[in-house]
Formats: sequence, structure tokens, C-alpha cells
Amino acid sequence: MKALEDLVSILSRLPGIGRKSAARIAFHILKADDQYVSLLTERINSLKTSVRFCSVCGSYTEEDPCPICSSPVRDTTLLCVVEQAQDVLTIEASREYRGVYHVLGALISPLDGIGPAALKLDRLVDRVREQRVTEVIIATNPTVEGDTTALYVKKVLDGSGARVTRLATGIPVGGDLEYADRLTLARSFRGRVDL
Repeated sequence: MKALEDLVSILSRLPGIGRKSAARIAFHILKADDQYVSLLTERINSLKTSVRFCSVCGSYTEEDPCPICSSPVRDTTLLCVVEQAQDVLTIEASREYRGVYHVLGALISPLDGIGPAALKLDRLVDRVREQRVTEVIIATNPTVEGDTTALYVKKVLDGSGARVTRLATGIPVGGDLEYADRLTLARSFRGRVDL
């Protein structure tokens, strides 16, 4: 069954989905009613056409600027720097942070050929000055790449007048923000320290 095997192969390329899980998903789709399969197909297709990056912060959005950047109740003097757009959703789920975001899009990783030029640091410096940001919270993962990027961002922001902090150690070293629970994230924000 080439069609089934092809679907299993495609699904197993998703993060966290191995061959067995991919086969279970494929069999579930095969058994599902046509309306469900059509809806699933429609949603996957519309995802790529309706969701884009916010021109201000770089997070995922369906409207530009995103609801966070355009919100009049967000504290624009508080700027949280994250690696990926999905990190914004993770932090927002903690309901602890009321500022705005800046998505780098990558971390400095010389082994992967990613240098400082790949990050959106010029735009970050401009935002810090234009928005009169008083604190920049660096919320990169506590890994070698995350720490390297955090130190580089701090160096770039020296002289900007903004206080540069890093999330506290509530998140384990080597861990990802994506997998941190709400309480751990909340404690990390409350216990952040100067970098």
C-alpha cells in the first residue's frame, strides 16, 4: 500500500513522531469519516496561507501586527527576546508576562553555520531605542547556543540604556521553553537576574 506507506513516511518527519506513531496517525486518518479528513486537509492547507510572521516582533500571526504588538495594554518598555515564534506562545501560556516580544529566529551556532548576522539584532536595537525599552529579558534556552546568544545580545545592547536580564534558573539546563510547565515559567520570570 504505497499511499499508506507514503503518508507514514511524511508523518514520521514531524518532530516527536516516530514511525509507530506515524502509522497510528495514518490508520486513524484512514478510518476517519470523510468530513473529518476534509477538515484536517483544509486546516493544514490554510495554515501556511493564513499564518505569517509579525512585521514588528517576528511571532506567528494571522493579522499584522500581531495582537500582542498592537495591544494598548501591553507594556512596551518591557521586551522579551526569544529564539522561536513558538516560544511566545509558551510564555504567554504562563500568564506571567505583560510586555512585548522580539523573536530572533535562530541562535548563534557556529557548528550549524549560524552566526550573529542570522539574528535580527539590528531590528532589536532599533526597537529598544524607539520604544524606550527599560528592560530586555533574554529568554533563550539554557544551552550552550542559548547562553552564547544571550551574551552576544547583551553585548549588542550595551549602551542602549536598557537593563538586560535573563530568565532565572527555574528552567533546567539543556531544557526547552516549549516543554516547561506554567509554574516553572512563572518562577523563572519572577526570579530573573541581571546578565
